[in-house]
Amino acid sequence: MNESADQIKAQVREQYRDAALNMQQSDGCGPACGTDTGFGSELYHALDSESLPDTARLTSLGCGNPTAVAELRAGQTVLDLGSGAGLDVFLSAKRVGPTGKVYGLDMTDEMLDLARRNQNDAGIANVEFVKGDIENIPLPDHSVDVVISNCVINLSPDKPQVFVESHRVLAPGGRFAVSDIITTRAFSTAEKADMAAWAGCVSGALSSDEYRQGLEEAGFGDIEIDITHEISPDIVSAIIRATA
Repeated sequence: MNESADQIKAQVREQYRDAALNMQQSDGCGPACGTDTGFGSELYHALDSESLPDTARLTSLGCGNPTAVAELRAGQTVLDLGSGAGLDVFLSAKRVGPTGKVYGLDMTDEMLDLARRNQNDAGIANVEFVKGDIENIPLPDHSVDVVISNCVINLSPDKPQVFVESHRVLAPGGRFAVSDIITTRAFSTAEKADMAAWAGCVSGALSSDEYRQGLEEAGFGDIEIDITHEISPDIVSAIIRATA
């Protein structure tokens, strides 16, 4: 990984570490917890999340709700890339039931600590939080049925590798169903060099065509990209689905 990529990872890690510490200190401070990265918390209103801890239930740092479109079924194994405080992991665990399992992957120790505390508070057994990078997923080949993610892949400095790793861990015919930020115009070199904007899900985003190309090159098929809502001028949230 080159120096620029290392800087991006460090900036993202710092921002989400601070968000996790804010959540822990305030016991559920509401959407985004003092950060500017949460765009999708309002999309969870209709979900049965009342039994979850406030630090998971009241906080979404994502841009959508991938669990609403992932078509999860009992007994499946699910991987959440960049699982944060665990909201999507816990909602997925309820859908796959006791015969299923959900992995939450995050690179930030503070987020993992918060997620495990939330898991303990909620008494959810079919969940395992794992430390690692989404560019190097610490799971065996063909070990999960569904990969989900909520506004995280756009943060990676090596998105093609994220797509390759996602395809690797999915069983044949497995599904990729993520919420993510995409752009409707090209960003300038100066914008892409803005580390703060990258950590805020803006300058690191791909266009729809770039996203599709990356998935195809990783081996995915049946690719669908559906825009759900506008985040800001030139930035939209989308649901991206594909089949391994």
